[in-house]
Amino acid sequence: METNTIQKIGQIGVPVKKIERAIHFYKDTLGLSLLFNTENMAFLDCNGLRILLSLPEKEQFTHSSSVIYFQVDHIQKTYDELLHKDVNFLGEPHVVAKMGNTETWMVFFHDTEGNTHAFMSEVLI
Repeated sequence: METNTIQKIGQIGVPVKKIERAIHFYKDTLGLSLLFNTENMAFLDCNGLRILLSLPEKEQFTHSSSVIYFQVDHIQKTYDELLHKDVNFLGEPHVVAKMGNTETWMVFFHDTEGNTHAFMSEVLI
């Protein structure tokens, strides 16, 4: 019997309102690599995972995207650096879970298009 097993996530789409403003935020502020762009969309690389920024083709796709959790090594350092770049954080880094000798830390933020995302870090204690 043949199965269609999902192998990996190939791309995550993020709806935007202004493509140039979104490119600036994801490329220059967050530091993702811009692969290429057109007047309606942009493709960025996040360690092998493509992030597609796109102007929605239909009204039904204009809502905010799913939360993308960007993994970072040092969440407090990332927070401090991006706070000085005027990233709109929704609080400060905090522990959300403890599993054995590992703490999971998160801090949520808004991009320039109103989407909510997060930085996360797993810390050995």
